[in-house]
Amino acid sequence: MKETAKEKNIKGKKVKETKKKKHVFRNIVLVLLLIILIAIGIFAYKVHKNGGGIQGVLKTSLGHDEETINTLDKIYCLVLGQSQNLTDTIMVASYDPKTQEAALLSIPRDTFIGTDKNYASGYDKINAVYQTGVDNLLEDVREITGINVQYYLKVDTEALKTLVDEIGGVYFNVPIDMHYTDRKQGLYIDLEAGEQLLDGDKAEQVVRFRHNSDGSTYPSEYGGEDLGRMRTQRDFLKALLEQSIQNMDVNMVFDFLDIAEQYVETNLDFTAIKDYVPYVLDFNIDNLKTSTLPGVPEQAAYTGTWIYTVDEEEAIETIDELFYGKEPVSDEDGNTVEDGNSVDSEENLDTPSIDVEVINGSGNVNKANEVIQELRAAGYEVEDKGNTSITNNTTIIKREDVGTEEETKLKDILGVDKILSSEAKGQEITVIIGTDYII
Repeated sequence: MKETAKEKNIKGKKVKETKKKKHVFRNIVLVLLLIILIAIGIFAYKVHKNGGGIQGVLKTSLGHDEETINTLDKIYCLVLGQSQNLTDTIMVASYDPKTQEAALLSIPRDTFIGTDKNYASGYDKINAVYQTGVDNLLEDVREITGINVQYYLKVDTEALKTLVDEIGGVYFNVPIDMHYTDRKQGLYIDLEAGEQLLDGDKAEQVVRFRHNSDGSTYPSEYGGEDLGRMRTQRDFLKALLEQSIQNMDVNMVFDFLDIAEQYVETNLDFTAIKDYVPYVLDFNIDNLKTSTLPGVPEQAAYTGTWIYTVDEEEAIETIDELFYGKEPVSDEDGNTVEDGNSVDSEENLDTPSIDVEVINGSGNVNKANEVIQELRAAGYEVEDKGNTSITNNTTIIKREDVGTEEETKLKDILGVDKILSSEAKGQEITVIIGTDYII
């Protein structure tokens, strides 16, 4: 049966509409491909601008540019190693993405925080404070170290084991033979000394070892029981960090963050911490400084309890060197020298210390802490006056006759161009920290 003219016309229209739809679809696909190619090109350009490689990819993925690093502050954190609700690892850690410097300070678990050493008990040790709450522990650490540590990371040994297994193990030189069994804790340590690849289970054995079942422990020159364990822990963390960075890829970074969210208790905002990740990948392990809080183990006279007493003078020197880059040197007579001047010289003994009050108008506690530490390390008597409303510019105000040399010294420490004068009552020097202060 022949098609009528009307049917042919309808059929022709349908063919034209089909062709038109195919043409429109093809154009849409081409536009989408073009958009995708442009997006890839822009992303690739930004990755290149951000340094390329995995670091560039991470920076770009997080929306970073070359100015982002200037917005990231030096961070201080209390690191706690936990197993079965006990914490035998207490460390203060810092990281500065601008200078690529980091530090780890071990605090012995027996550190005395009581009032009378002669009557010390187990409750006067810093390890016991953990049982009363992390906030209390943070407060004691701030008092002992003078560092305004606001954040904490409580890491379960399961996190360590999972992390080590995630990167395929860690090569580590086990310092001595380790053989110890504690059925009550479910702890079984069985390791030979020497360089070896440790999986997660063996890594836990290394960082928890104090002494062997027969009572033998680290040699005295290495550090003894607790001091030796802290040294081994720091050395292992250095090896873990170095090998993690070497083997890192994008997927592993996000796997690490997943592990942290699952096993780590912290008051840090993980969203904010992600901003530091790309810069950690650029970290050189040689820039990591480590030490133990200086002190001596001793026995309480009346209770017989063993405690660790902090050597306050040595502690200040160690903390200044680790966290603030101030290394003590000596003159020809063996006297300690600070800022090029002998501490024991008559000139220094006759020079009265200048009182400084610090007011934080930056809105950042780390900036205030940095200023206070810098001023104290320079020999000033510093009083922390707390916070004020946010101000843009860091300001120095003098109320007494401060010499030119002292003015220059203060300007250099705080990066301020001039010092203002005031006749109002108060300390000799007032420092108002502004948002422009860079740590």
